[in-house]
Amino acid sequence: MQHGTPTAPHASLTSPNPPLDDVVAAVEQAGGVLGARLTPRPRGVTLDEIVEEIHANDAAVLAVLKPRLLALRPGSRWAQDELAGGALPSGEWWVVDPAEGNINHVHGMTDWAVTATLVRDNKPVLTVVHLPLTGETYTAEAGHGARLNGAPIQVSRKTALDAALVGTGQARPGESAETFRRIGASVTAMLTHGLVVRVSVPATLQLVHVAAGRTDVFWQFSDVRSGLVAGALLVAEAGGTVTSIDGEPWTPGRADFLACAPGLHARASAVLASIA
Repeated sequence: MQHGTPTAPHASLTSPNPPLDDVVAAVEQAGGVLGARLTPRPRGVTLDEIVEEIHANDAAVLAVLKPRLLALRPGSRWAQDELAGGALPSGEWWVVDPAEGNINHVHGMTDWAVTATLVRDNKPVLTVVHLPLTGETYTAEAGHGARLNGAPIQVSRKTALDAALVGTGQARPGESAETFRRIGASVTAMLTHGLVVRVSVPATLQLVHVAAGRTDVFWQFSDVRSGLVAGALLVAEAGGTVTSIDGEPWTPGRADFLACAPGLHARASAVLASIA
């Protein structure tokens, strides 16, 4: 999934991926930190207060997770802005969301996780997604399949869009009015062609359901890489199809995203590509 202008790769990064079990241990430890910060009631009333709580969650988790991941892969680099999009320079990068679904967490809800993905030359090659409240840990390595708590998972076998549970969501606050219009139009289109449409955040928590075969299609009009790279690898390794909406191969530099069961890809792509 390489895109953009490459730079010279790090000469020290020629060994295999770090041990998956070690990455899992680091992410699960970080999940414990985030879980301990959950309260049954929302934290913050004003926008400034909410943002402060979000940043406090991030800081608490990163204090544990960042040094462990960097130590597991000496010479790797850290993608600092979890809301950033576009391609990364060549080499190896940790793309991490310390609180994927942070807005849910600070409002006392349950849909959140800790994610860590190793991206090599703009291709996700290893990922761990941990949901502390359910004890679920999703893992994938390129070429080695996707797993939930160690057991293989597989995408849906559906072939009819009118039988499909599909979903999308807002990638980040402050998207353009045009992006919001396209989201709305896509929901309307899929309400017509699909069975049921889910609109929720965060993206990764929808994508783990696609990878596990519980839901069938996910799309997004955004290139926020931290919300997509983990799910892209999980879905692909679970046998799914991951492209941009026009059907071209997806990379972190693409402006939109589609992940689904193979038997639904052509029809879902056609419906979504029709939105001007």
